[in-house]
Amino acid sequence: MSTHSKNEIDRRKILTAAAALTVAPWVGSARAQTSGSPASSLTTAATRRLGPFQVFPIGLGCQWRPGAASGAVNDLYASSTDRKDAINLIRHAVDRGVTLIDTAEAYGPFMSEEIVGEALQGVRNRVVLSTKFGFDIEPGSGARRGGLNSRPEHIRQVVDAQLRRLRTDRIDLLYQHRVDPQVPIEDVAGAIKDLAREGKVLHYGLSEPGLGTVRRAHAVHPVAVIQNEYSMLWRGPEARVLPLCEELGIGFVCWSPLGMGFLTGSVTATTRFDERDFRASVPRFAPDALAANMSLVTLVVTWARRKNATPAQIALAWLSARKPWIVPIPGTTNVAHLEENISAAALSFSADESKELDIALAAILIRGERLPPPVLAATGIEAVPRL
Repeated sequence: MSTHSKNEIDRRKILTAAAALTVAPWVGSARAQTSGSPASSLTTAATRRLGPFQVFPIGLGCQWRPGAASGAVNDLYASSTDRKDAINLIRHAVDRGVTLIDTAEAYGPFMSEEIVGEALQGVRNRVVLSTKFGFDIEPGSGARRGGLNSRPEHIRQVVDAQLRRLRTDRIDLLYQHRVDPQVPIEDVAGAIKDLAREGKVLHYGLSEPGLGTVRRAHAVHPVAVIQNEYSMLWRGPEARVLPLCEELGIGFVCWSPLGMGFLTGSVTATTRFDERDFRASVPRFAPDALAANMSLVTLVVTWARRKNATPAQIALAWLSARKPWIVPIPGTTNVAHLEENISAAALSFSADESKELDIALAAILIRGERLPPPVLAATGIEAVPRL
């Protein structure tokens, strides 16, 4: 048995144990509520403001690509399912009250949008649907041409293709996936403003942008949401991004809220990742850094026992407690993990608990960069000034 498989089994043991404790009554109650109309779903029990939207506190990230076998659907971290089960996973999430579904043109390319579009047939109006543009991908074939492309004419082509794949008449939230340093952000925001006038895009956001670019975009057309990596493992947004969001009234979505699986307890100091697993190229998961960073997992596991929860639920609830306008979007290919993630919405910390946990977190020094150098270089970029 591989190390990864053993850790996955261990995580499920943790989840099973937690289900027998305080999480279980909430899950059972919530499931009963979904048997009626959509209005009686989990969203009536707990929602939060995300920019212009009101959503369930936990979203679902759909970041999938074709697997080696016919019909296989893989995520970036060596988990696999098939198209039918991926569709059923999304439908189950919506039935359980999840209202924020996030994907992107680049995931596949196109595969994730196609799966999401099929899954949301009949329930489209119950969710906030978000997707992304920004890479230089040929809209027809999906061929990657390399680099970024946020030219207004390309944005329009991409959005029209996305609407077809997603089987919808509008995109609720459209992100620029990464800032294109060669295109003035005023031109990008202007193009989206035009699409908004046509009803094709309702709101837009930026992912991993430079802060000056956010202000410039916001001056042309209000930025609704920023989506950045944020978790107990990477707290970078706290210094400047979250204060900017608070100042401008922008919502914040956390990608990789479980630290690429690190915060679930499924990774150990001896875990080694297959070359097809994105984490194999991430510096903070290199053997020496991984061993040094395990003190964070120990802390999260300790709190999970203390709160009768799972490590993943502690990590997600901690994010939700940071600000009332923060929404994490954990991804998964597994229904049991989806249930685990959703249940984090029932978990809270007292003021004393939050203070104690934050002090303990601040004492832990994380080793290794959060992303491979080429990927990291595309974050925090400022768009070229408009002449």
